Amino acid sequence: MLIVRPITFADLPALEQLAVVAGGSMSTLPANRDHLSEMIAGTQQALRKEVESPSGETYHFVLEDTDSREILGVCGIDASVGLDSPFYSYRIEKVVHASSDLQIHNRIPALHLCQDHTGSSSLCSLFLAPEHRTDDNLNLLSRARMLFMACHRQRFGDRTLVELQGLQDNDGKSPFWEALGRHFFSMDFSRANYLTGIQSKSFIADLMPHYPVYVPILPESAQAAIGQPRPDIEPIVELLNAEGFEHRGYVDIFDAGPTLELRTDQIRSLRDSQPLNADCTADEPTSAPMALVCNTELSRFRCLLTSLDLQQPRLGTTVAEQLGVAGGDPLRALPLNP
Repeated sequence: MLIVRPITFADLPALEQLAVVAGGSMSTLPANRDHLSEMIAGTQQALRKEVESPSGETYHFVLEDTDSREILGVCGIDASVGLDSPFYSYRIEKVVHASSDLQIHNRIPALHLCQDHTGSSSLCSLFLAPEHRTDDNLNLLSRARMLFMACHRQRFGDRTLVELQGLQDNDGKSPFWEALGRHFFSMDFSRANYLTGIQSKSFIADLMPHYPVYVPILPESAQAAIGQPRPDIEPIVELLNAEGFEHRGYVDIFDAGPTLELRTDQIRSLRDSQPLNADCTADEPTSAPMALVCNTELSRFRCLLTSLDLQQPRLGTTVAEQLGVAGGDPLRALPLNP
């Protein structure tokens, strides 16, 4: 059976392997043992902490096959970005240039370096091993963390964002980075991405141009990349769109990938999930619709995909054991669309 649970130090070797497979495509999952250990430590500390409002905690989860003990994927949440170090984005705005004498009035798109998302929560580090990339696994891994947010709402901000990876060519080069970032740093995009992961985006962003960057002066390839996600993450984009996330004019400062955002309470998995109490039976329901079901614990949080009739919610013995619940224990469930 597949479950999502908080990451532990026993998962470090598997996490290192996932980072290697990711191949540097994600700044939040670098192939660096010390950083990955800190990721686990941060999660464990956050789960033990009493939290009334978010203050920079991080939570990471793994998708585990409980039969084989194999770790299939990882995902995370930053409870509140920009508190410990600056969180930079480019905001796309129109700059007006006008001449009354010539009767010319131009509105020119420009990129403004900003920290507008400070205090927002961020969904991050979503990665599934290629051989396990199915719709069910993606739904479970990505939405389980949203159910965790629903169970522990006070731990997260009023807005939630997701930074999507931007366009790269077949050699792993970002046309936006080549047109802009490379002029300020003597390094490849992959190196900048790696350094961001193991340190902080702020140390590079401090060297980026702080004045508006006029989009028309960039090469056409860089202009075309602004706000465009990588084609291979289309299933993730569709899932986030179904949750209600939208692109509202912010992009990543390195590859110009889109930042999607939404008020946290409007995320579908938070808004539509339902609190329930466990009703356990020896029989495993099979005819009911599929739903995501989780307990409401912190360090013992568990989430899985199972058949569940929300009008008469009964869990089979095996499912109840995997969730660590008994009759009457609180649960949260989210029906999946057919």
